Amino acid sequence: MDQIIIKTGDITEENVCAIVNAANSSLMGGGGVDGAIHRAGGTQILEACRKIRKEQYPDGLPTGEAVATPAGNLPAKFVIHTVGPVYHLCGDNCALLLASCYTNALKIAIEVGCKDIAFPAISTGIYGYPKVEAAHIAYETVKDLLKERDDMKVSFVFHNNEDKEIFLKTIQEKR
Repeated sequence: MDQIIIKTGDITEENVCAIVNAANSSLMGGGGVDGAIHRAGGTQILEACRKIRKEQYPDGLPTGEAVATPAGNLPAKFVIHTVGPVYHLCGDNCALLLASCYTNALKIAIEVGCKDIAFPAISTGIYGYPKVEAAHIAYETVKDLLKERDDMKVSFVFHNNEDKEIFLKTIQEKR
């Protein structure tokens, strides 16, 4: 499917309309992708996140939800923040919550007028989601949503080749 691009790279350098941040619920930055996006994007992202926390989500962004902020110093126009599930805490809702991250991020991208978006592997780092299972969910969710949006392009950007290969092998079984 030429609407889906799978590659290794630095998501903060993606020249797309929106990149997705695998955020924590505080939206104040953290480690991994979250920290990298906040560092590279600068204070504009943090200020927008503070405003969202104050006005919309005073208790933090719920798991599976998504919000957009300006991208600050990044080449992208927007950062779409979503909170993935912590695998050992989400019980029977894990797959639904992870799928919601991809669905809601794509919906936000469409709402703000984006035709291309780049995702990291949500929840597969410190949140412990098994990579093969997460790849199935990410691919199937995005593929289904793209059936209705033939003008949209989605990139999955992996930090290393090993994770990219896990994703490729997993989705080849699904094609």
